Amino acid sequence: MMISTQLHQLTLAEAGHLIRTKSVSPVELTQAYIDRIHATNDRVQAWATLTADAALASAAEAERQISSGQYKGLLHGIPYGAKDIISTAGIRTAAGSLVNSDYIPEANAAVIERLESGGAILLGKTTTTEYAYQGGEAPTRNPWNLAHTPGGSSSGSAAAVAAGMAAFTLGTQTFGSLIRPAAYNGLTCMKPTFGRISRYGVFYASWSLDHIGAFTRTVEDTAIALEGLAGQDSRDPASIQGSSPPFTEALNRDIRGMIIGIPDSFFIAEDPAISAAVEAAIEVLRSLGVRIKKVKLPACIEEAVAAHRMTMRAEGAAFHMEMYKTRAEYYGPAMREQLELGYELSAVDYLHAQRVRTLFRNEMMHLFDEVDVLLTPSTPTLALPGYKTGSPMFNGPLTNTGLPAMTIPIGLEASRQLPIGMQLAGPLMGEDRLLAIGHQFQQATKWHQLTATLEEKAN
Repeated sequence: MMISTQLHQLTLAEAGHLIRTKSVSPVELTQAYIDRIHATNDRVQAWATLTADAALASAAEAERQISSGQYKGLLHGIPYGAKDIISTAGIRTAAGSLVNSDYIPEANAAVIERLESGGAILLGKTTTTEYAYQGGEAPTRNPWNLAHTPGGSSSGSAAAVAAGMAAFTLGTQTFGSLIRPAAYNGLTCMKPTFGRISRYGVFYASWSLDHIGAFTRTVEDTAIALEGLAGQDSRDPASIQGSSPPFTEALNRDIRGMIIGIPDSFFIAEDPAISAAVEAAIEVLRSLGVRIKKVKLPACIEEAVAAHRMTMRAEGAAFHMEMYKTRAEYYGPAMREQLELGYELSAVDYLHAQRVRTLFRNEMMHLFDEVDVLLTPSTPTLALPGYKTGSPMFNGPLTNTGLPAMTIPIGLEASRQLPIGMQLAGPLMGEDRLLAIGHQFQQATKWHQLTATLEEKAN
């Protein structure tokens, strides 16, 4: 069968259809991504470890299984990458740090287990800031404009998909490290409800804040990936009990009459290009039959952001305490600074942060008595020039509460060719609302179809 689109440009859904119908083999698709990595990674620097030989062996096994009628589902034969804080058996998991530079896990993280059981093919590990922590610099470049950051800490995961090096990738968010890099790279990505995806086998940045998600090109791809990743896991104490819903069935849910809330404060973009793109997106949603309503945010939102930072520092310091006692000199300066700040906090500080967090979470949840979904810019600015990962301020409040949030591309700043994202947030377990609105927005627009050019541009 003639394929008009290059294999590395296919969406996850498109690639899955071609594999299912045996129009493309898993080996062909995997080789296409490996070739793309070899052709572009020297400029983007998205991969910490590439496992090409193992990936091709897994692809050959997937091809054998599919040919013999053992098709496992929508992720069977699909190549992906995993952030380098996610444990992979027999494959180095350095977490972007000299502390763990030679660490090779004996077992897979839960998400790797789930993807392996579904027949997905691991291409390797993607880059991250040290231990996926705030501060520091991303080691990776933004494929849309190589002079700019891809965001962090999931920098390599986002850049790899944007550059066409994988069908999807895994990342994590403790403050804004799924939504922000996805927005900067013109991608679709969901931070699901806290506990929806098991974090077992993943280096913690903060055990009460960490979320796992997948970087994809489209909302449909996000739904497919979420179905493959979500599920109860007794090894993660935060894991949600019971089975997960079929997320792909939410895509075509009727959104007419749904109410989208626009916050009256805090989420004010600093760049006029972002504000203009958000206003244009709102008009598209109006045309699809949704209603728009201004809503008032909890008065304690600023205090909640400070509580979020305090929680992250305290829990991160606790996780690293034993290693830091003996190997402090191996940590980078930004990481050391954050850990030292964590060690200065008292139990009273931490408990006060949890009180504020609980109050804020309850008030945020009450907003969904008024509206079905909240809409904000995904980031206050476009991707910054240089190596700093950018502000997570628009993402932190939703991470702090555990509410699901998703970013989708809604524009492109013309002079610098930098993507713009829109963040949608829903109530706990409300991923279906976000998927429905996001998918139907993408059916009416073409921003998600644009691809990065891998060029250095003047600023």
